[in-house]
Amino acid sequence: MLNFKKIRLMTKLAVYEKKDGKEDIHLSKYYKTDYVRFQTLKSIITATIGYALILALIAFYRLEYLIKNAVVLDYKLIGTYVLGFYLMTITLYGLGSIAGYSMKYDASRKKLSRYFKLLKRLEKVYNESTHES
Repeated sequence: MLNFKKIRLMTKLAVYEKKDGKEDIHLSKYYKTDYVRFQTLKSIITATIGYALILALIAFYRLEYLIKNAVVLDYKLIGTYVLGFYLMTITLYGLGSIAGYSMKYDASRKKLSRYFKLLKRLEKVYNESTHES
């Protein structure tokens, strides 16, 4: 005879494993601090590359001006602005990454705990069905 409770639980588990489960199970291999640090480091590196590319594009766009005024430019002021904007960009990306990936990790943990509760319930259903037989 079909056990509809077991079928329902197995369906819920299969749907979770197919959609969010792969990523959540992968995240469960990390400690929260390790995961957040790694993702923040990746964000800072990509922000640095993006900042350098934008800076290079601006320099190429203004190349004629830079060449004409190469002698009279205040390089210290330009360097201060570039460094200041870089530090602000990195700070914003870093803080945003820390907040975003912390929330993602916590949400993943909640979904994973619900998954394990369903697994325990399924195990109980299996044990009950074997004792009845």
